[in-house]
Amino acid sequence: MYDKRIKIFIILSALLLAVCLLRLAQMQLLPGSSVQDDIAELKRGLSLQLKTIRGKILDRTGRVLAADEPRFWVHINYRFSSFLDERVQQGKLRRAAKKTDPNSLSKTREEIRARLEDLQQVINKCAQFKSVEPSKITDEIQKINDFVWDQRVFQAWRRNFPNSEVFENYDSIISVPVSQAIVDFKKKQRDPIKRRGLVNEVDIAEMHKDWPLLELKTDNDIFAAQLEFLNIDGVQILPKEQRSYPFGTVAAQTIGWVGPATQKQDKELFANDRLLSYLGGELCGREDGVEYVCETILRGRRGELVRDIDLQIISRTETRFGKDVSLTLDIELQRKIENYLARYRHDPNCGPGMAAVVVDAGTGDILALVSMPVFDLNRARYDYGALVNDPNEPLINRAINKQYPPGSVVKPLILIAGLESAKITPDAIINCPAKKAPRGWPSCWIYNRYRLGHDGKWQSDGGNSAHNAIKGSCNIYFSRLADRIDPWFLQQWLFKFGYGHGIPLAPNFRAPSIEHPPQGVLRRVSRIEHRDFRQALGIISSSIPREEISNLEQLPPLKKGERRFFGIGQGNLRVTPLQVANAMAAIARGGFYKRPRLFLEGPQEPASIENRESSIYLNISPQTLAVIYDGMSTVVNEPGGTAYTEFAPVLAGLAKQDTEVYGKTGSTEAPENAWFAGFATDGAGRSISIAVVVEGGQHGSSDAAPLARDIIQFCIDAGYIGEPLL
Repeated sequence: MYDKRIKIFIILSALLLAVCLLRLAQMQLLPGSSVQDDIAELKRGLSLQLKTIRGKILDRTGRVLAADEPRFWVHINYRFSSFLDERVQQGKLRRAAKKTDPNSLSKTREEIRARLEDLQQVINKCAQFKSVEPSKITDEIQKINDFVWDQRVFQAWRRNFPNSEVFENYDSIISVPVSQAIVDFKKKQRDPIKRRGLVNEVDIAEMHKDWPLLELKTDNDIFAAQLEFLNIDGVQILPKEQRSYPFGTVAAQTIGWVGPATQKQDKELFANDRLLSYLGGELCGREDGVEYVCETILRGRRGELVRDIDLQIISRTETRFGKDVSLTLDIELQRKIENYLARYRHDPNCGPGMAAVVVDAGTGDILALVSMPVFDLNRARYDYGALVNDPNEPLINRAINKQYPPGSVVKPLILIAGLESAKITPDAIINCPAKKAPRGWPSCWIYNRYRLGHDGKWQSDGGNSAHNAIKGSCNIYFSRLADRIDPWFLQQWLFKFGYGHGIPLAPNFRAPSIEHPPQGVLRRVSRIEHRDFRQALGIISSSIPREEISNLEQLPPLKKGERRFFGIGQGNLRVTPLQVANAMAAIARGGFYKRPRLFLEGPQEPASIENRESSIYLNISPQTLAVIYDGMSTVVNEPGGTAYTEFAPVLAGLAKQDTEVYGKTGSTEAPENAWFAGFATDGAGRSISIAVVVEGGQHGSSDAAPLARDIIQFCIDAGYIGEPLL
């Protein structure tokens, strides 16, 4: 059906172009033409700009996530619809009464009566197409009439009171609100009859436009409407591009949506190129999301035909369709995760806010970037007010633009810093007795919950060493360890893993969507602005940075007294779920940091499993990595591990699927959030990393670990890791 609509769109567009050209020929050749006397003055070219099509957004397999789809609408011309407006009727009758022709008034009344009959016919037919009461269509027509009338009121006020003091409050005429102009107009011209008369004298471009009245949903409706309205002057069936999002709510915050190009930043983006700059009614990406970030790629460039007065083409600029943008996301995997999180029976303490990130550790490709709750991209423009005011903040991309204290999922990084700085050895014991910690120090969660200490738990298993501290997530061990590490050294390790600074996600191919632009255009566009996703940078210092951090020297200091709280992922420490997932990917690939990738360089670009061109070796010793792997494995795979209870029922199945999971649970207070972060590997050397956060969750083991467990299974089923069971 989509291809069929494209063909209809092209045919109707060609017909409209032919009508325009025939009208030009008529104006030139017919003796009775009203413009024949002006031909001598028409030495300038006649220009016709041709529409372009916005590029598509695709997922890693080429599935369409966003595309321009032709829709067909019944359009009504204001010259016709205005007969339903009593204000316009009265204006016509007053003008007719002033004419010397004694029959003028009766002719005008007859014209109004006939056109009202035609309008009622249009209203009834449109009501049938939409299966609504005719009054609904009447209301839509009146909205068009009211809008145009208000624009006429504005121009009447502006022309008759050019020195109004209202102008002093605004930078320009176009910034004066219509409502303010109407109030001032009523104040300055108190007679409503005279005021209406001034408005009826105004002729503006909006009065000659065809306005969309009703969308035709099916091909049968399109052809039926063409027949129904064939002989009604003032009604046309016209194609209209509409951005369509086939997956609706899936990856909504990441994909983003389009809206009218009315904001200052929109108008300035292509201001130096008249064929790139936006015309009235054209759409552009709304901040933020792929639609906004990739505006210069997705937006096409209009073509243009310039003819002389004899209709000979004197110049032609070809239309450049927008280029497609391919994401690393697997939209089916993303949809499966979103649907699962929405249906999962969470603890009543958990809120609707959640985020989940899955990264292919080998390539750095982001396979899923989930933020809950979601919203429908096809409705975003119309529901924007409700979405902005929704207390659950569905517009925020929690995966990249909301920062959380990481809780215990930061502990593997703390242990790396401690081992690499020689402040601890793998077998060294940090005692965790069954008592409350001294004032100013965090107590262990096992004491807070059970009045126990890890000393007793690990008494017969080597004591509270690095292995067991990771396995049991001991707060005493990691707060004491962090307090031993030099603050600057601790910050360095957090920074190396991607904490405390932004992760650039914008595509590397930032050029405009023009393959061969006119001289200078590429230079102008590429200089305008570098767009990227809004991202929370996170905090790895004792104060909030006042500037965007790009290197270690810009970091505010970490106070010595706060290290103990950083050791358990609390205090002022803040991260995003993407940062956590990417840090886990660095551990999974053996201490190589790689910037995560959201954009493929081209549609369906094959991903290399071992692409280390952009990797940074973090210089972590094999001995340290072995301790980290051992500890994170026991979290999931051994009794006593904080995630073992949730993973135990599926461990045998994971083994059959050649998959081993390494993880770390976490939970935080003020605010309460539950975490699971880690990675999974298989015998073929493939690995995926994952981070899940549940707002309001109290226990990472029970509120987040089950979600991560099932998401890992989704990744196995999708073929990213392991061997799916047949």
